[in-house]
Amino acid sequence: MNNATRRAFLAASVFAFFVVLGLPARAELDIELVSPTAFRVCADPANLPFSNNKGEGFENKIAEIFAQDLHRPLKYTWFPQTVGFVRNTLLALKCDVIIGVPSGAEMMLSTVPYYRTGYMSITRSADQIAAASLGDPILRGKRIGVIARSPPSDLLIRHGLMREAVPYELNVDTRLEDPAHQTLLDLVAGKIDVALVWGPVAGYYIQHEHLPLKATFLQQEPNGPPLVFNIAMGVRTSDITWRRTLNRLIARHQQEITKLLLSYGVPLLDADNKPITHAGAAPTQ
Repeated sequence: MNNATRRAFLAASVFAFFVVLGLPARAELDIELVSPTAFRVCADPANLPFSNNKGEGFENKIAEIFAQDLHRPLKYTWFPQTVGFVRNTLLALKCDVIIGVPSGAEMMLSTVPYYRTGYMSITRSADQIAAASLGDPILRGKRIGVIARSPPSDLLIRHGLMREAVPYELNVDTRLEDPAHQTLLDLVAGKIDVALVWGPVAGYYIQHEHLPLKATFLQQEPNGPPLVFNIAMGVRTSDITWRRTLNRLIARHQQEITKLLLSYGVPLLDADNKPITHAGAAPTQ
């Protein structure tokens, strides 16, 4: 047994002891339980463009880059990214990193962000309209598709547009449903007139399926819900050294990651919320 494996075994043994006693082992002992022999990723098996169990998402590709850099085999714990995802994967010690989380997400530590994006207003190209604000009069009377309980839904209430709203469910089993994708398909089919969708999903499907749609970032409103987010990686709150390792990997491969994201059609913003169109641009600084 080498030293790294011995340390991991000891940490797991101490953790198990405290679990038996019912004591908060992780909070009290600050033990890191990261696998020393594999790059273990928590991921959704059916959530393109982010990840799937065929390795086709951009988070899959980032995981491959990091695993190769660390000279470790890549191993996944699959679970639908809905209620209970973090609890049943990362916090259950089945894996060591979630590749995409909003910076500052609850229940975990965030790495430095590696991209920045936001919610978008999507319209049909043929309609020749683009609304960056839900206060735009052009949206009056339009049927607006929105993911329930997402930030743009609050703006619909603010601007008195709920009567026109067509809600799509937020928490679903992604192996069976893809409400954001369905929103875009319904827009193309004429069932709705505007779709309010998370940027990476909109950009990916518009590019990947050649959808005749136009995407515009929604503008942040004073005292309104946040619409633009820095995206980082999530680790357990005790895994401080591991977070430093991931930070170094992000810095080392940032240009490669940005190029990858752009190839997936992900609309990126810099720190001033201006679009990033080439891999050399800084995403958050």
